[in-house]
Amino acid sequence: MKKFLKYGIFAAVVGFTGCTEDFLTQDVKGTQVLDNYFNNEEQCLAQVYGCYQSLAYDDWWQIYNTYILADMCTDDGWMNNTTQGQDGYNDLVLYQGKTTSGTLSNYWQYRYKGIHTCNTVIEYVPKVTSISEEKKNRLVAEAKFIRAFSYFELAKNFGGVPLVLSVTVEDSRGLTRATLEDTYKQIEKDFLDAIDYLPTRKQTIANGELGRATKGAAQAFLAKAYLYQEKFELAEKYLDAVISSNEYALLDDFTKVWNMDYNNSEEGVFEIQTSGDITYNVGERISVVAGSRDDDGWSWGGPSSDLENAYDEQGDEIRKFCTIIKHGAMAIPNETDPKAFVHKNEKGEEVPGYGVLPSKHKSARVNAKLYIPRAKRIEGKYDAPHIALNYRLMRYADVLLMAAEVKNMLGKDVEAQKYLNMVRARVDLPEIHTTDLNLMYDIRKERRLELAFEANRLYDIRRWTDLNGEKMACNLFGPQGTWVLYNTKYSTDEYETSNLIEPQDEGIDFKKERDLLFPIPNTEIVQSNGSLKQNPGY
Repeated sequence: MKKFLKYGIFAAVVGFTGCTEDFLTQDVKGTQVLDNYFNNEEQCLAQVYGCYQSLAYDDWWQIYNTYILADMCTDDGWMNNTTQGQDGYNDLVLYQGKTTSGTLSNYWQYRYKGIHTCNTVIEYVPKVTSISEEKKNRLVAEAKFIRAFSYFELAKNFGGVPLVLSVTVEDSRGLTRATLEDTYKQIEKDFLDAIDYLPTRKQTIANGELGRATKGAAQAFLAKAYLYQEKFELAEKYLDAVISSNEYALLDDFTKVWNMDYNNSEEGVFEIQTSGDITYNVGERISVVAGSRDDDGWSWGGPSSDLENAYDEQGDEIRKFCTIIKHGAMAIPNETDPKAFVHKNEKGEEVPGYGVLPSKHKSARVNAKLYIPRAKRIEGKYDAPHIALNYRLMRYADVLLMAAEVKNMLGKDVEAQKYLNMVRARVDLPEIHTTDLNLMYDIRKERRLELAFEANRLYDIRRWTDLNGEKMACNLFGPQGTWVLYNTKYSTDEYETSNLIEPQDEGIDFKKERDLLFPIPNTEIVQSNGSLKQNPGY
């Protein structure tokens, strides 16, 4: 007997900012029978807004939490919070091979809830007779874009996954995993379908719809999916299309990139939309989760000294300043309140400098990109999903660096240098004119510095192959991994080497046969009656 999957048929409320503030108060309808529900444009739009809301849902633990986790699992960061139990992360960050992560279980569940919402739009909106074909095509394209994005996220983390493409299935207990190749084929198909009907960025601005999916966003994510499969010619085609559209540009100042005053800027190819309206839970709270424990934060996911060293090696003071806040700092991007630069030391005495006490934080550093200046915090509501900082899912800088990587892989080094140097010029770094393998590694270094703590590094080190034929992650982790050896033998960082509550040999148990993917959550395998098969090594 066919059943509706046990995912909410309609999501709650989706948030948009700027010109689309009115979307915040749109109620998504309830649990009416689907065949009788979709009768007009308002009802169709309500379901599409649910698709957007599924990008993050209404708090930190459903989706955002895995973005933080991903960076903890790299050489860029630590779990960092050493005053609380680390059970939510340490099985994965320490590469212990366990399959019971609540973080991943939530992520899997809520990604599929979002896919179900998209399936509803894709299946039912085309049947509505009261709206034009043009509008129906646009709404279905938005749903296909978000479904493709969701499956891409699942594929990056887990490999091939069940492809649920209808509102109904025979029985969820019989679901099996598609191959990774077939999963990517579906991702490609949905993005390609979406490209044909999505508006340009300029059209969304003209129509007061800034923040909704665009042709450029679909092209950029499709290119990224091709890049991850090493389909370089196809990736090049769509990256060239985004660049030649002239709809996007780098902001002139890196301090603006993660500044809420520049939500949906010309650099923002696609962002999770937020609002500070406390009537709704449509802001983000991941800034609190990542913030210093000495500044009303939870301090999960702190930058490493290894990342700081990478900035220093390049002389990259601008991006280091905008990425890492270190204990005792006397300046923070966009912070003007002098009270921010006073903290209480271990004795309870007020002393100068921003507080990231080493006894509470493994690295005595926190993520500057998610830092919210005190003047932008809602008094009494800061530790709640009311922060109006859009989460940047795709920036134009990422597009340029992907283009540089693709051009280099295709032997077009002059073009690769051009795009690489556009990104470097913004932060006053000298041009690079290397070629071949040297240029390849320069581009990889640049991705690390530009996109640190934007949930890119883990997937880059899993896909990049080093000169010894191993994936970069395999050379960073394990008993002889460079990250492990740096921390256990060579590091002289005064904070990380003294706070050993989080293990200094983090990553030593990494196994290349297992740890290039996360485990399928065990709860899903149990619920499937074993029809879902676990990733190797778990």
